[in-house]
Amino acid sequence: MYGMYGFGYGLFDGTFIFVIIGLVLSLAASAYVKHTFNKYDQVKSVNQVTGTSAAQYILNSQGIHNVGVQQISGDLTDNYDSRNKMLSLSQSTARSTSVAAIGVAAHECGHAVQDAKSYFPLRLRASLVPVANIGSQMAMPIILIGLLLQTNFLIQVGLIAFSLAFLFQVVTLPVEFNASRRALAILGEGGLLTPEELPQARKVLIAAALTYVAAAISTLLQLLRLVILFGGRGRND
Repeated sequence: MYGMYGFGYGLFDGTFIFVIIGLVLSLAASAYVKHTFNKYDQVKSVNQVTGTSAAQYILNSQGIHNVGVQQISGDLTDNYDSRNKMLSLSQSTARSTSVAAIGVAAHECGHAVQDAKSYFPLRLRASLVPVANIGSQMAMPIILIGLLLQTNFLIQVGLIAFSLAFLFQVVTLPVEFNASRRALAILGEGGLLTPEELPQARKVLIAAALTYVAAAISTLLQLLRLVILFGGRGRND
């Protein structure tokens, strides 16, 4: 992504290995979650509850009545938006009665429960979204302008901006793992999944969580690359 900087830095400088490692990790995590989901999407739950029905049951059981549930297009595009209190389930989740679909629906409900209970990491992540987006988009332009003008201040600002994207990834980890723990506990207590099905749902949620771990590592590697390439420039400016 950030291979060709100009100013004497080629596409395949020594630090490009960081980009390759991050890409491989992200692709592997994505492939693993799809494989795991597809595997347990073939396992139909004993109770024959759809992802949508499971989500509605969980929300009601937790006393959450201000969150809507809707179906959206795509596969594994499930999400919870705390801004409009809307839980969106992809087609592969909403209509399916599989163990995988129920697990994913419950995970998103876990975020709604976090929101209802004012779970601090979720609040922190939401507050970081604007600055993280700006930081990831503006980091390289700011760094390149700093190099062009030979201004160390702008280079450092660019590095700090990109570090905000990494901070967002780090804060995301406890949010996602906690949502999965809440989901599995609720599924077990409510009897939506049998004791034999719960470990299968856990495997799906662990696989999904690994995509966030891979994203955090990939972003960290990119940040390290930027620091190595540009962090020491212009110290005497």
